[in-house]
Amino acid sequence: MTDRIVMSLEEVDALVRHALEANGASPVQARAVARIVTMAERDICESHGLFRVPGYVASLRSGKVDGKAVPVLSQPAPSVIAVDAKKGFAPLALETGLGPLADLAHETGVAALAVRRCHHFAALWPEVETLAEAGLVGLAVTAATPMVAPAGGTRPLYGTNPVAFAFPRDDQPPMAFDMASAAMARGDIMIHAREAEPVPEGVGIGPDGAPTTDPAAVLAGAQLPFGGYKGAAIALMVELLAGAVIGDLFSFEAGRGLKDGGPPEGGEFVLALDPARFGHGRDWVARAETLFAEIAAIEGTRLPGDRRIANRAKTARDGITAKAPLLAEIRSLAGEPT
Repeated sequence: MTDRIVMSLEEVDALVRHALEANGASPVQARAVARIVTMAERDICESHGLFRVPGYVASLRSGKVDGKAVPVLSQPAPSVIAVDAKKGFAPLALETGLGPLADLAHETGVAALAVRRCHHFAALWPEVETLAEAGLVGLAVTAATPMVAPAGGTRPLYGTNPVAFAFPRDDQPPMAFDMASAAMARGDIMIHAREAEPVPEGVGIGPDGAPTTDPAAVLAGAQLPFGGYKGAAIALMVELLAGAVIGDLFSFEAGRGLKDGGPPEGGEFVLALDPARFGHGRDWVARAETLFAEIAAIEGTRLPGDRRIANRAKTARDGITAKAPLLAEIRSLAGEPT
């Protein structure tokens, strides 16, 4: 067996759907998750792609996630859309809410989406890019389970608490970034541990509270926020928006009793802004491009997301490469020959 195997994006999508449906997910839940996993592989973001599938399956097998959940949409306030995921996976709940959110933002200028009681295990850029492709500025945040110590602390309290932001552009993909408030995403540390590769200094501390570059020790101890108290403040903001504001769990609450390694229960807060409704017509397009051009004129720079966009052309042409042992595991979970 070779170390890595080439697959088309269509093959990735089909394998993920098969694995999820074989373990109790409805076709519509499986399709939504498979789309997000495939998008991560398309962008060569392995930590949020096929790598996550065993965790999705574990959460179905444990009964924590309702694989047949049907999200319920409501509008509790004039500029607020809410989706109760009914303890299903987040992707279908987000699909349910993003269209109404975009429509409302175009109508009012500003609108928010609260996704509650979902199980989130994916990147955030797909939802904000969806909004930006509709001509909206998008911001999304979600919490997780205790993984990151507050500034000065040695005990995990926050999730990696990512923030994603996307800005629309004319005739080219949106500018989008998706970053953890931790110094490194959890999935990337897990991949380092799997490959027995050290993580950079400043990523985390061991169970004894001492700094370490051993990814296994970081996973057993605590991750650190990027920039010390600055990243910790962003993590706190995420907890408040995705927890207190929308009425869902904080990371430390979501971590209680979590044993299957799959996605935790929690919420996601999404904000959409229509720049055209702020009183200056289409001037915002040119203003943004002026800034982007100034950034590009500085040697060695690029816009956030440029690398992912370039990866899309590569994977559309050449497919993706996945670790053979991981593919064998997923095929086994799907009941396929390995």
